[in-house]
Amino acid sequence: MNNDQFFANTLLQLLGDTTAVRLTSDGFMPLSVEDIGSSAEGYRLISICHYGEQNGDLMRDPDMVFAIYGQGDCLMAEPLSFRNDYMSINQEVYRYDDHGKRTHVDLRLKKELKSFARMWFRNLKAQGFLDKETPRERLS
Repeated sequence: MNNDQFFANTLLQLLGDTTAVRLTSDGFMPLSVEDIGSSAEGYRLISICHYGEQNGDLMRDPDMVFAIYGQGDCLMAEPLSFRNDYMSINQEVYRYDDHGKRTHVDLRLKKELKSFARMWFRNLKAQGFLDKETPRERLS
């Protein structure tokens, strides 16, 4: 299984049969996974995010959005964006025109986000978020 397949399988497993879920693991910020709709190309978009709080405001630390594509048992997930509110970072792999059509891809960022996602998902596993027994709160 390649990284894109692993990302897709993990995100879909975490989301389960709901559109939004919050997972908790002792000692770590809760993890939220949300189906946030579809891209202009028709791909399912899933956000995975740790939320913290600062001065009463929810802060993403970090938030990544993935596009799910493929068919049947061969689903893949490609990271599209990264956001960290504490560091004022908001990065997008693709740029779009006024009609929602992709016009540019940042190949360096695409590679960096895949690398970050591999590390983050390894950390999530080590922190217990990927365990079947991890407490889950259905949000929708």
